[in-house]
Amino acid sequence: MQPLPSRNVLGGPLKPCSTAPLTGFFRNGHCDTCAEDEGCHTVCVEVTEEFLVYSRAIGNDLSTPVPEYGFPGLQPGDRWCVCASRWLECIDAGVASPVALGSTHERTLEIVPLAVLQQHATA
Repeated sequence: MQPLPSRNVLGGPLKPCSTAPLTGFFRNGHCDTCAEDEGCHTVCVEVTEEFLVYSRAIGNDLSTPVPEYGFPGLQPGDRWCVCASRWLECIDAGVASPVALGSTHERTLEIVPLAVLQQHATA
């Protein structure tokens, strides 16, 4: 698996999303992606309680620790690389977490328009 070029949705270098907890498809702290990343884990979000509750309700429990995979479980305020299509679902449900544009991979733009990302950007 070879990562695609690491550019963000604004056209600049992809900034880190989170190293504590360690995130990303490659678990390198960045929302890097590759052809094998079918889920397109490219949107760097700051998770909210509402997002975590909704995610658990639709079958993606991100708040429960899974020690055997080194996953501590997310808490509100943590940053995490999420699937672009799943993030769009969260918009429709009214629970989309804020997005860190500089840490969101440009491949996201294949699924989510930049204007939509900008509406939900972190300060």
